[in-house]
Amino acid sequence: MPEARPVYRRVLLKLSGEALMGSDAYGINREVLARIAGELKSVADTGAQIACVIGGGNIFRGVAPTAQGMDRANADYMGMLATVINALALQDALERLNAPVRVQSAIRIDQVVEPYVRRRAIRHLEQGRIVIFAGGTGNPFFTTDTAASLRAMEVGAEIVLKATKVDGVYDKDPAKFSDARRYAVVSYGEVLEKRLGVMDMASIALCRDQNLPVRVFSILKPGALLRIVLGENEGTLVRAGD
Repeated sequence: MPEARPVYRRVLLKLSGEALMGSDAYGINREVLARIAGELKSVADTGAQIACVIGGGNIFRGVAPTAQGMDRANADYMGMLATVINALALQDALERLNAPVRVQSAIRIDQVVEPYVRRRAIRHLEQGRIVIFAGGTGNPFFTTDTAASLRAMEVGAEIVLKATKVDGVYDKDPAKFSDARRYAVVSYGEVLEKRLGVMDMASIALCRDQNLPVRVFSILKPGALLRIVLGENEGTLVRAGD
């Protein structure tokens, strides 16, 4: 049988910090980290170029209850530093699989990671390296979802792959309502109008303005990331309406 070929040349994966916790209450679950690293490497092995924006909610989030009473900008900077910790952990897991990888941060920590430089990031991708973007946008008051949309546009990704704990976008919370319906395809406008919670509103608006599709899928489903890159219909596709 002929080898399966990726349908995307370059993709950007948005990975939440919470995805690294597994069933733990906080922090990084090593088994989950190793599995996610294997998923990324399986995509890179197809020849597709993959970048990843990672969150920090498993360690600290600027809008979390633990940040109440803190200056919001300071809390957000703490959250950005948490994303660097997660990025370094994911880098280590990928290197254990002999996958070429680079971490770039929007906040300069030159002794630890590269600063974010768009052209350098594109060059890394062209060389077959997995690129992990940390530090969000480098600015407080912006989420890592927004960073994912921005970085995807900057490096010329063809799609944003939003990894979640559910297998797509539903019309209501499937954990609370047994009759919740999963969308196969939904428009940017419907996501914004109904506040479906795919990503934050600013990131969806950016994707809409640049006509950048978003696919929402479950990172808990083994092989889902690879199947998407190979062209299979996993989760929910967010795109322009008909």
